[in-house]
Amino acid sequence: MKKMHRPHSGFTLVELLVVIAIIGILVGLLLPAVQSAREAARRMSCSNNMKQVVLAVHNYESAMRQLPPVWTKPANSGSGWSLQARILPFLESLALDSAIDFSDGYDASTLTIAGETLPVSSFRVPAYQCPSDPGDTQRLGDDGPEHYPMNYAANVGTWFVYDPGNFDRIGDEIVGEGAFTPAQTRKFRDCLDGLSNTLAFAEVKSWTPYLRDVELPGDLNMPMVESEISALGGSFKTNTGHTEWVDGRSHQAGFTTTFTPNTRVLHESGGAVYDIDFTNFREGKTPSNVSDPAKTYAAVTSRSYHTGGVQVGMLDGSVRFMNDSIDRELWQNLSTRAGHEVVSVPE
Repeated sequence: MKKMHRPHSGFTLVELLVVIAIIGILVGLLLPAVQSAREAARRMSCSNNMKQVVLAVHNYESAMRQLPPVWTKPANSGSGWSLQARILPFLESLALDSAIDFSDGYDASTLTIAGETLPVSSFRVPAYQCPSDPGDTQRLGDDGPEHYPMNYAANVGTWFVYDPGNFDRIGDEIVGEGAFTPAQTRKFRDCLDGLSNTLAFAEVKSWTPYLRDVELPGDLNMPMVESEISALGGSFKTNTGHTEWVDGRSHQAGFTTTFTPNTRVLHESGGAVYDIDFTNFREGKTPSNVSDPAKTYAAVTSRSYHTGGVQVGMLDGSVRFMNDSIDRELWQNLSTRAGHEVVSVPE
């Protein structure tokens, strides 16, 4: 008897190509959804970090009966400590806090781990890192680890920050309008606009380029358009803004509301175009004119890697997502502690 041969079953080349094409289409449809879900998770984690930071300020106030200064000048150094360094005990960072000597500059505080002595400034503080920022990496100096970036900056006002010529006189005249001020402490009662109507913190991007120390004298008018910033000049730093969580100066640990969130402030240098911040004269720096030092004015824009806006923490402890489209006047009103403005905080 003849044996019967069954035909072999299988995919033809055309069928295989059709299946591959269908799989490719499905992956293309699913990938944006997966990325969107991941960003939503990162944004929620960022919101939780912001909440921790604002609550740490509240716990500091409960313990010290005052709000922490945004920058303080140590007796032995000009490298003044940040508000973010002051609140470490309330962020469960006791080891770092125990290694800090606030009477000296931050470059003098070290911590020894496994026989290796490192500057406190080089350690990562998890609560200060937005998971969407790709710059979560240690900054190295000539001698090794030197600093670590941060993403949650303190509100130091709209434009004017500090007048070093009146350092020995305590009063509102020497500092800006923000919730936190350099060289002196505040209390909740100083926030006459109400805690729910006053910004405490906002997101910033790490590794931000900035202009600094042009030392323009006298009173500087607030720039009305972004293009005015580049024309002010100064020493240009390509990528070190907001990379030092220990440093209380405006371009490292603060932000101002000169411009609305994620405004692009462009500056060309060496054939490349950068999105920059600006500080007229750094807090604690030795002035060229000692008898009449330049004042600190700063355009340090709140920026984030979240689409459409930034996370902000209000002084009452609430956290909100502020859209890029917020009105500039409203944004600036939210940054004043006693401007007596009637504002409605966007939901």
